[in-house]
Amino acid sequence: MTVPSYLKNDEDLYHVNPRQAAQTWFKEARYGLFLHYGLYSLLGRHEWVQLNEKIPVAEYAKLEADFKADRFDADYIADFAVDAGMQYINLTTRHHDSFCLFRTQETPFNSLNAPSGRDLVAELAVACEKRGLGLCLYYSHGRDWKHPHAPNNDHWGGAARPEYSTPEPAYAYGDEHDLQKYIDFMKRQVTELLTQYGPIASIWLDGIAVPLNGDTDAFGMQDFYDHVHSLQPQVLVSYKQGITGTEDYFAPEHGVPSKDPNDKLRGQMGADSQKSIEVCTTMCPQGWGYMKDGDHLNEDQIWDKLCEAGSQGYNLLLNTGPLPDGSLDPEDEQVLRNVGARLRQEGFPRA
Repeated sequence: MTVPSYLKNDEDLYHVNPRQAAQTWFKEARYGLFLHYGLYSLLGRHEWVQLNEKIPVAEYAKLEADFKADRFDADYIADFAVDAGMQYINLTTRHHDSFCLFRTQETPFNSLNAPSGRDLVAELAVACEKRGLGLCLYYSHGRDWKHPHAPNNDHWGGAARPEYSTPEPAYAYGDEHDLQKYIDFMKRQVTELLTQYGPIASIWLDGIAVPLNGDTDAFGMQDFYDHVHSLQPQVLVSYKQGITGTEDYFAPEHGVPSKDPNDKLRGQMGADSQKSIEVCTTMCPQGWGYMKDGDHLNEDQIWDKLCEAGSQGYNLLLNTGPLPDGSLDPEDEQVLRNVGARLRQEGFPRA
């Protein structure tokens, strides 16, 4: 078996147990770059703008005509991640609005059909492989504001759909609604992600509030996880605080939830105290996608977060929202390069 470049230091273990090699790598990776990029970036008013402003599906879809990504440069992004001291990159392949940044046969709503005409996941996969970076793929799983058979608000909570004042004509309702069609759609798309781009470090699922606020078992999560692992034995799976507890690592937002077993936000994190944890947070506290008006963390604040991650033994996945044209936010870029220089001088903070 050809060893993925990001696992080259764990080559011997990889030949014996690829998934264990990936878990060993992940514990030592410690620091990653998160990129929230999509149609919402064009508006600069939060990645949840469709839900927050109750924009109808057809109206929101018009943004596709302006998606050019003409300054999305995968090589530049990968070089930047290395300079910032990061070991992996996580890209939003498909956010809650259902627009895809990859080649897919499941929907025409994707970056190849937009003016960009590009497969951004493919470009980033090549760039990461060349530099020994792990590529993690964010995928909106439980929450979808476009697919007709995704969970509706009548049976599911967790911001399943925008609260439109009248029924959204793009959605199926009542007896016409078939959740299994949506589940099968997601399985086919994740299969595309794991068969088109070479070795993937992680499938990073989002939208956990929806399946946790309905018939969770209907999603068949363990079968889904088993399918992912069957496609690439080394790939790791996360789903925020965990639905089944069998996820390869937990990935809560902004910090580790309390240890109170009655705290719903803790999810399944108490099931395995030895499991790796990755805390994701963002350079702009007001949102994860590009925000026209928003504050940004400074170098000292990032260093404090790295110190906290080191002291508690978890990874830090730090997000920046690329500008509408796909370029990195210049303010975040300079701050993160400065932090990278400090990491090279002082090393990663540890307990």
